Amino acid sequence: MRRNNWYHVSSHGAVLFCIAAHEGCTINDLAEAMSLTHRQVQGIIRDLRRAEMLHVHKEGHRHHYAVNLDAPFQHPALKGLTLRPILGALIGQARQR
Repeated sequence: MRRNNWYHVSSHGAVLFCIAAHEGCTINDLAEAMSLTHRQVQGIIRDLRRAEMLHVHKEGHRHHYAVNLDAPFQHPALKGLTLRPILGALIGQARQR
């Protein structure tokens, strides 16, 4: 049996999707789900914040993450499209569960 070793989205996209689907997730949760190190996840979160795709606020010692659905996709082929059509539906489904 052949196994695929590729995914439809990059690590950045996967972290963004995971945050959208799992409100309240932590860096530990993300690192475990993505099979990445904490340092890699922190770098990805930093990149997503710089691209204004992710909002982060701190409460005590805990960071909370929220996807900015109005942020544009970064890939030139998706110029002019925002995250809302894809991640908005994902967030809606996750909240219904």
